[in-house]
Amino acid sequence: MNRWEELTGGSSGEDYAARLAVVADSGKDMHGEARFCATLVPAGARVLDAGCGTGRVMIRLAELGYDCVGVDLDESMLTVARREAPELTWIRANLTDFAPADVHAAAGFDLVVAAGNIFPLLATGTEAAAVSRLAAVLRPGGLFVSGFGLDEGHLPVPPSITLPEYNTYCTAASLAFVDRFATWDADPYEGGGYAVSVHRR
Repeated sequence: MNRWEELTGGSSGEDYAARLAVVADSGKDMHGEARFCATLVPAGARVLDAGCGTGRVMIRLAELGYDCVGVDLDESMLTVARREAPELTWIRANLTDFAPADVHAAAGFDLVVAAGNIFPLLATGTEAAAVSRLAAVLRPGGLFVSGFGLDEGHLPVPPSITLPEYNTYCTAASLAFVDRFATWDADPYEGGGYAVSVHRR
């Protein structure tokens, strides 16, 4: 069981969607991740949204013209995503042990994005496996982007992965460091409790 399942019981999709709706209704910008991704690859690129949840990021990327596939283990989250965008491809799979064919990766992806604290919410000790699996579905030159909290102020669970550890997992998966930011608005990273990291295969 991963840390997300321990936290939510795997049945939080509707509640999660309702909380996001309240935030969106308040006028807060909900599309920082998609906007960031759109600066990295051109419209039409193939994107894998890893840990897609209810589909907020992927649905926006699809609206911007990207060819998207979403993958998540939480069926309750995918139920919401499929309802919101039934025309898109939503796949239930575990990020730590899926096969490339499971996510339609024959041609490779131009970008893999893992937003929403994906790595700290995996089962402890499986982070390297997830990085390796996700890196393997990138085409050569493809980009891997993740954003996650590093301290209790940015996470719903105690911290479980450090940036040096994450860097090590990426290097082992043949991903080269490109850049790191403090936010999805590309503010410079100068330390702190949240980091958006970009690597290239």
